[in-house]
Amino acid sequence: MGYSMYRILVSDPVAEEGLALLREHFIVDVRTELTEDQLVDSIGEYDALVVRSGTQVTGRIIEAGHRLKIIGRAGTGVDNIEVESATRRGIPVVNAPEGNTLAATEHTIAMMLALARKIPQANASLKKKQWKRSQFIGFELNDKALGILGLGRIGREVAKRANAMEMRCLAYDPFISADRARALGVELMPLEEVIRNADVITVHTPLTKETMHLINADRIAMMKDGVRIINCARGGIIDEKALYEGLKSKKIAGAAIDVFEEEPPLQSPLIEMENVVATPHLGASTVEAQQNVAITVAKEIINVLQGSAAKYAVNVPAIPPELQERIEPYALLAEKMGRFLIQLLEGRLETVDIVYGGEIGQFSGNTRIITRYALKGMMDPILQSPANIINAEYIAKERGITIRETVTEESSGFKNLITISAKTDRMGEMVSGSVLMKGRSRIVAVGGYTMDMIPEGYVIVSRHLDKPGVIGRASTILGEANINIAGMQVGRITPGEEAIMVLNVDSEVPPAVMDKIRTKVGIFTAKFVKL
Repeated sequence: MGYSMYRILVSDPVAEEGLALLREHFIVDVRTELTEDQLVDSIGEYDALVVRSGTQVTGRIIEAGHRLKIIGRAGTGVDNIEVESATRRGIPVVNAPEGNTLAATEHTIAMMLALARKIPQANASLKKKQWKRSQFIGFELNDKALGILGLGRIGREVAKRANAMEMRCLAYDPFISADRARALGVELMPLEEVIRNADVITVHTPLTKETMHLINADRIAMMKDGVRIINCARGGIIDEKALYEGLKSKKIAGAAIDVFEEEPPLQSPLIEMENVVATPHLGASTVEAQQNVAITVAKEIINVLQGSAAKYAVNVPAIPPELQERIEPYALLAEKMGRFLIQLLEGRLETVDIVYGGEIGQFSGNTRIITRYALKGMMDPILQSPANIINAEYIAKERGITIRETVTEESSGFKNLITISAKTDRMGEMVSGSVLMKGRSRIVAVGGYTMDMIPEGYVIVSRHLDKPGVIGRASTILGEANINIAGMQVGRITPGEEAIMVLNVDSEVPPAVMDKIRTKVGIFTAKFVKL
């Protein structure tokens, strides 16, 4: 199928700038307000799905998307998409994490100021022809402690603006270092300490099992009397029943809420309270933000459907842009090594250990993508449907395979060294590889035997008795089958005992020929490997 024949379904309103970009390359259908059943019935015709927050992309929809190659969320959060189901199918889920950052940041600041100065209430009163200045006395933000829960893109931008307003920024984020927080002008604290010390609390975390009701009745009880709370992130991070009780008791002086557990929140008592400023999920609702996220997701879909990698896939480990070119040679080598190793094994795979040695250790924290490539290489030959870097790790863990990563300075004399060891219920095997100058890669050891093998093409790996004539017998059989030997590597540890032979050949070796090699005296094992 040519690129122009790919079909894209857009099931939520998306800015025209993004749609126009997609229409330059593909067939685009905009069909909004579809039910789950309607999506299940129609998604099989499409290669990509674009949503915002309105469409719930369930596992049923993903399983019915037989042609789906990518799901795009024109926004930041992906909690309306069953990412695990997409990962199982090997479908990248992409978002636009930077497109609405400033819009959400500015909305948070606007909500904080509106809450502090009671602007919505004063506005409504004056429009009723009332002049009740004494009812709308506010409080100043200067020198107040702002507790920021989550120092992601939006949390960092909020901190920057709060610092400019001379607020004291306290923050909780388990994934950021104290040094990085200090550089942002923020004091990092445990969650409970932030909650106890903040005058204003704003949440900027994703909605996960861990952050669901992060702000609950127990944590509200820890807060200062008269605290203000802001949520422009995700409904559900704050327990709305607990928030309501806190507001009603005046423990919480006020709240500014843009997102709700159930939207629209027409039955929520929060929207009727005088000390609540509420907006209908407007955090990303600026012209610029809608254009930005639509264009970002459109570009992601174009890249993936035309064979390139996604930049913002949420179910693929993120690599810092400055490391991408440097990591790529190791990832490609790891994939070849995994593919090579799995074809040497027999039995049910149980464990995979990957050791990163030497200068590759500088990528510590970013080696997971290399591991995924190694697992892709291992899973691909043994599955009916192709594995990719999105679903390879998921498939391995689903099959009960234990995966371990180790980073060490030891590299056996090489500048860098990747060693993959695998065990099945019947045997174990290992292979080592290194990236040399100019990105050239080699397999440098197999099963403890030193090698210098280019990991490509067709390969025969045999273990044999280190005696004269044994290698010759195998070579004769290949010659009789008109199979040309392109290169040979041999290795041994003790003369006269077991040795290894690696033959690069120019064509596939039929099973009957491999069987014939295995029957020869002195040949212990012989495997044919396709790289």
